[in-house]
Amino acid sequence: MPVVDLSLAREQLLSLLAERSAKTGDFVLASGRRSSLYVDCRLTTMSPEGQRLLGVLGLAAISDAGWAADAVGGLTLGADPIAYAMAHASSFAHERGEGPLVRAFTVRKQPKQHGTGKRVEGPFVAGDQVVVVEDVITTGGSALTAVEAVRAEGGVVLGVLAVVDREEGGREALESAGLAVRSLATASELVARLAR
Repeated sequence: MPVVDLSLAREQLLSLLAERSAKTGDFVLASGRRSSLYVDCRLTTMSPEGQRLLGVLGLAAISDAGWAADAVGGLTLGADPIAYAMAHASSFAHERGEGPLVRAFTVRKQPKQHGTGKRVEGPFVAGDQVVVVEDVITTGGSALTAVEAVRAEGGVVLGVLAVVDREEGGREALESAGLAVRSLATASELVARLAR
């Protein structure tokens, strides 16, 4: 994977999110709130182009935040492609001597009722320094659920990284819970692009 111009990559990500993931209208969100903006990040995060961009931009964001993460992940399903993209990109960066390998994990919404009954799946181990990833932050509830699950299994949460911050109080809720938050894009940026 070649070295990427991060400013250009961010512009490309914003364009993809605006074109594929952001819709205007009248929507009921997972939080139960009504909104004139709906963001389905999966239309971007599960695409080849989105995966490439999220991997490098996600790694750059956690590096800029000073988070030396062993692993990244969050509540399934929204966090999964983001974590996988970042883990994949870390292998290329590591080969170039530009950073450590970062493992991905996923947090089940409920512990499985068979086998080991784990809630955090993947190569996660107690003591890992973790960044919780999220596709969209609205209230912060999904990220907080993931944080609680990770901490219950012995992980140390460094912060939360979202693809899109809806700017509806979720960031503030996470910060008031003592969590540092970074985002790759904001709802206002997407709305501005949709208005063009």
